[in-house]
Amino acid sequence: MPEQRRRSAHRNRGHDNRRPARQAQRRTPGDAVRKAVYDVLRAVDTRDAYANLLLPKVLRERGLGGRDAALATELTYGTLRGRGTYDAILDMCSDRPVNQIDAPLRDLLRLGTHQLLRTRIPAHAAVSTTVDLVRSVAGPGQAKFANAVLRRVTTRDLPGWLVIVAPEDELGRLSVTYSHPRWVVSALRDAVGKDEIEDLLAADNERPGVTLVARPGRASVDELYELGAGPAAYSPYGAYLPEGDPGELAPVREGRAGVQDEGSQLVALALAAVPVEGPDARWLDLCAGPGGKAALLSGLAGQRDARLVACDVQPHRAELVRKVVSPGTAVLVADGTRPAWKPESFDRVLVDVPCTGLGALRRRPEARWRRTPQNVAELGPLQRDLLRTALDSVRPGGVVAYVTCSPHLAETRVVVDDVLRSRQDVQRLDSVDVLTQVAPHLSGLGAGPYAQFWPHRHGTDAMFLALLRRTA
Repeated sequence: MPEQRRRSAHRNRGHDNRRPARQAQRRTPGDAVRKAVYDVLRAVDTRDAYANLLLPKVLRERGLGGRDAALATELTYGTLRGRGTYDAILDMCSDRPVNQIDAPLRDLLRLGTHQLLRTRIPAHAAVSTTVDLVRSVAGPGQAKFANAVLRRVTTRDLPGWLVIVAPEDELGRLSVTYSHPRWVVSALRDAVGKDEIEDLLAADNERPGVTLVARPGRASVDELYELGAGPAAYSPYGAYLPEGDPGELAPVREGRAGVQDEGSQLVALALAAVPVEGPDARWLDLCAGPGGKAALLSGLAGQRDARLVACDVQPHRAELVRKVVSPGTAVLVADGTRPAWKPESFDRVLVDVPCTGLGALRRRPEARWRRTPQNVAELGPLQRDLLRTALDSVRPGGVVAYVTCSPHLAETRVVVDDVLRSRQDVQRLDSVDVLTQVAPHLSGLGAGPYAQFWPHRHGTDAMFLALLRRTA
């Protein structure tokens, strides 16, 4: 989708994610849909589970498909995304602060508020189903309290509530209106600028579509097209799936294709596209788990008679990598800050460092409530150490791609600039120029030499890319 069309679509949708009433009103016996949603919300709260990983499993186990699965998905993600807004409203409707309400009841009140303010579920149905669920998990006393609170919520629509609960200061207004922690709003505004911050925050609250990748040498985009997918906007290996479960497609089920954000595809393709001086036979993915970029790179390497080594410090993540990479790929369990290979062993190195994940809030909405500024500070030394390892691991003439799924300046250009300040053997390449060679329709990546993807501009996660050539 062209950039202007994407931005217009986000503006038109704003923060009103309403779903069709006929879908919302369909109920299963005992309202298994909302019970499934509640169980996922509790797991997210108590076990640090990720909804995008747990929800599909819960739906399969409970036999929820079709419209029931669609409703459960909307209610789960919508409740998690809107938590900041809903808590501000519930504070006005409750006789005690939200943070003093028992956590299980608080999750159900958020679920009820989401149904009332951002779906077309009739108010009486939203209130009664939520109160019934409160009664079943917390008892009649809590049900009476929930009923009173939710009936107060029904007295205004979402815009009416925002006029009352959103603070007057700009950061506070954006934080409550778009349901992001204040510190995240501040960091994102520093990265994208004040003119686009509302577009970005609104895009974070949109449910992303499904993007597929045809893994080179094992599947083609034409095969995905024949199964109902459409062409991706930028990636030559990408395809958009308009509806349905991607796991039901044979190429995905067989591991020949996968689900992978288009920005994630493009940063890997950019590394593969940079010319290197001399041999081009040894590639390294330094932080490979769970394996999406490694699977793409291993296919490309195989087509060039090169070999990829994929490394991850966590055994379970390394096992995920083994399941998706092409045959012949070496998968190691190793600490990337203590390399198990000699210096200058590789021609191309990808270092997709651990980060806050603030670039993927569309897919993992709960991450915005888990991360803190302290996490940014804690990750910084590791990110720098991994980049140093990557630069030491590549031979002169070879290239390193430093990648994060975060646009936070302290995780992106600040890390690269800090590391390069003490090195005279590294050249910054123009990542924007390389990416536009891979995908000629790309724009809006920044002025270079670094490249930054944005959800509101490109419809991708907010991936950051720095391409660096070792010169000596």
